[in-house]
Formats: sequence, structure tokens, C-alpha cells
Amino acid sequence: MKNIYPMSRPHIGNEEREAVSAVLKTGHLSLGPKHKEFEEKFAKKIGTKYACSVSSGTAGLHLAMLGAGIGPGDEVITSPFSFVASANCILYVGAKPVFADIDPVTYNLDPSKIEEKITKKTKAILIVHIFGQSADMSSIIRIAKKHRLKIVEDACESICATHKGNNTGTFGESAVFAFYPNKQMTTGEGGMIVTDNKKLHSLFMSLRNQGRAENMQWLDHERLGYNYRIDELSAALGVVQLNKLDYLINQRAGVADLYNKYFSKHADVVQIPIVAADNTHSWFVYVIRIKNPKIKRDRIIEDLQKEGIATKAYLPSIHLFSFYKDKFGFKKGDFPVSELISSTSLALPFYVGLKEKDINHIVNKVISAIDLRHKHGK
Repeated sequence: MKNIYPMSRPHIGNEEREAVSAVLKTGHLSLGPKHKEFEEKFAKKIGTKYACSVSSGTAGLHLAMLGAGIGPGDEVITSPFSFVASANCILYVGAKPVFADIDPVTYNLDPSKIEEKITKKTKAILIVHIFGQSADMSSIIRIAKKHRLKIVEDACESICATHKGNNTGTFGESAVFAFYPNKQMTTGEGGMIVTDNKKLHSLFMSLRNQGRAENMQWLDHERLGYNYRIDELSAALGVVQLNKLDYLINQRAGVADLYNKYFSKHADVVQIPIVAADNTHSWFVYVIRIKNPKIKRDRIIEDLQKEGIATKAYLPSIHLFSFYKDKFGFKKGDFPVSELISSTSLALPFYVGLKEKDINHIVNKVISAIDLRHKHGK
């Protein structure tokens, strides 16, 4: 059945269309004024001194690892419960991702699991702020300072989320955001690296542009670099979306509130998202967890698909991907909390424009599917 309710849908209006059209009329589609405007406004919004636009969040994470001086023989502690790019970026620079298990409430890296993973080879902690909620940065910063480790933030899913009043992206030496169409704001494809370190910022600006020197001369390439630039069309879209970001997050929070309202009647069946006391949430996705582990979550996905409701397993544990098992020897049971959340979590349709009647309908279908599977013992 065709999806009546897709997983996500970008919120694009006339202002975005006009902004992109205006760039097309200039004929200046790359390395123009729009990406600079986007960077300046983004840094101001997050609360950092500098921002460097890139072609994707993954590209940004790669450069953040290079900026942190991570290389062959180094180890970086990170979360197994994430999109695979957060671990892959460590491999890009020849280092080893070392996973620590996650907190069962927020699904972020569990601070109590970090220190046991630290070795003489550990150089950094790559924090993933998952689903729109900050990790426990107060505890993690204490650990990093104690062991003289760098902190890099993967804030790709959690723009404008806060911990004790501070934005994600302001805790580490650098942080990365992403703007894929399912994010709180979008540029189509695109990302941003933020930092307060001027030298790091200059390095990122060079690395994203084939390693060119600051004078930007074609024949002056100081280092090995990459083609990680954002184009002017995407940047123009980003400027408009950034101006609307508070509205977009507020609307997403309203959709989350409606889900919470209707799922609250079924607390014995479904675990709704929990926001930690020190945090505010910026709602990338809305993920529930099916409490009865005997119910096959993937069967629920199939049942809802037949009803025109797109859902998805969010997220698989990275260490159980075949590539990671083959390379590092990971196996089931290595990170039990991550594995439990991975096997029982379910992301629901989530985007600006969903109405209360839509949420009520989706929740009823979810509960009916769970009840049916429970009744038949599968």
C-alpha cells in the first residue's frame, strides 16, 4: 500500500523556493556569498565563533577527526547506537572506534561506561547527541578532562538541543551538524562544522576546498584536501530554513506532545521518549520502544506498512553490522543496552504538518498492531 504517512517530509515554502531561484538567476552556484552568509548566521545561532559549511554531516565528521589530530593507531570512544557515519569517520582517518554502551533512558553514550574503555591509545571521545537530545555533557566533560581527551560532538541530529542551558555544539573542540531532508532544518544535502578555535576553523576551510591555502589561489594547495564544499543553492535554502528554525522545532515539539498524549494511555505497552532533567529536546525523530521483547518489532513495521504508515527500525547497533563484525570481531551481547533498544525501537511518521487526527490514527494503528501480535504470540 502506498504510504499515506511517510517517515518524514521537509517543510519547504515559497521563501525557500524564491531564495533558490534568486541564486539560479545570478549564475553564481558555488563559492559565492550565500555559503558565507549561512556560516555567519549559523555560528551566531549555535553560539560559536566560527562555522564552516560542508557537503554533508559525514564530510564534516571526517574533517573534525582530522582537525582533532586523530590518525592510525589512535582510539576514539563513541556510541554503537547511532547512524553509521559517526563510527565510519573514525575509520576514515585510520583510527579505531571503541564503543561504550548507552544510557537506557536517553539512548546517548552512558558516562559510567566510558572510563573502562580508555587505554593509552585513546585520544578523543566522539559524542553522538541522538534523536534531538544532548548527551550528559557535564559528566563526559569531567571524564575527558581527567584523562586529557579531546571531545568532538556529532550533533547532526540535535541542533538547538540543550544541556543545562548550553547548546549542543558548544561543548567540544569542534562539532558537526547535518541538514538532510529529515532533519529539523534542511539544505537537501549539507552540513556544518562549528568551533571556537580560529586555527581549526582555517584548517576546516582549507580541507573542504581541496587543501587550498587561505589566499584561495588555484595553484597553492598546502595540504591534502577534499571536495566537501556546499553549493550556493543549498546554502540559500539553509539561510531561509535557519531563519525558521525556532518555528520548525516548536512545531515538531507539538507533534511529539500529541504522540505523548495518545500513547500515555498505553504506558504498559509502549515506552515513549524521555527527556533528561537537564536537557531540552529538539526532536529529530519520534521513537517509541515496544516493551514486550517477545513481540517482533519488524512484524509491526510490516503490519503498519499495509495500513499506509511508514515506520522504521531506529537505530540498528553499528557493532552488529557485518562489516564491523568481520573487522573487529563484535558479536551479540557486547553492548546489551544498545542491542535491546535497537531490537525494540520504532520510529514513527514525524514532520511538520501532522494534525491531531493523524496522530490519533497512527497511534491507534500502532497499538492495534502490537495487540494483534501479542494475541497471536508473535
